[in-house]
Amino acid sequence: MKLTISERKKNIVTRFYKIALVIIGLVIVIFNDTFGKLEGFVEFMAFYFILVLITIAYWAFKQIKSIIRLKNEKAKTELLHLKSQVNPHFFFNMLNNLYGLVDKDSKKAQVLILKLSDMMRYSIYEGDKDTVLLSDEITYLKNYIELHKMRYHKTIDIQFNIEINDTNYEIMPLLLIILLENAFKHGVENLRENAFVHINLKAQNNKIEFEIENNCDASQSNHKVGIGLTNLRRRLALAYPKKHYFEVSEIDAIYKAKLNITL
Repeated sequence: MKLTISERKKNIVTRFYKIALVIIGLVIVIFNDTFGKLEGFVEFMAFYFILVLITIAYWAFKQIKSIIRLKNEKAKTELLHLKSQVNPHFFFNMLNNLYGLVDKDSKKAQVLILKLSDMMRYSIYEGDKDTVLLSDEITYLKNYIELHKMRYHKTIDIQFNIEINDTNYEIMPLLLIILLENAFKHGVENLRENAFVHINLKAQNNKIEFEIENNCDASQSNHKVGIGLTNLRRRLALAYPKKHYFEVSEIDAIYKAKLNITL
């Protein structure tokens, strides 16, 4: 990385300062008997060692600051990587469906393309941000639901209850979609009939509560943690350490996920 002129000058001054400290220290040690009887020498030594202690403390502070910065950068890089993994297979599935719809129902295909375009735009541009408005995230979830309604040729009981007392709440993007996608992928897709997805979203007193419940095929049900949930847990740990509660459960082929976040 190329340094600026001011940074070069600062580095040169720092080097001369360190060299001067070392030289003075050597002089004090070597010629202590010679200068030790001079008036003010004790005070000079005290000042010198105070200066050395300050220098060491400053160096330690810079090292700690550098470590913290590197950790933050690593966390941000990891978050970006995790965000990039969100629902890629959903887009692939939708593109495959579009391929079959183009000849059969061109108007429906056009609507799907527009909605899919909006979702991809949000995922790409808004997904890179640290936070987005909760209202935008809700719109993204609704678009996802509408796309699935158009995709499946079966009746699905979908309920999305929203209770928000402040539209200015912000949240890390593409968090809630992981749980919604999980409900469709492991529930709706494997059921021929009576599939349901019930969602409750509440935001008040700087807290967001998101609950989702869906039924699944008991014969295909398992407790294996998928990539999506692993991704979600890691992102929550990085973005909301000690400020979130997340649990999942499965009883009698009914899958429930609950996520609480304190903003």
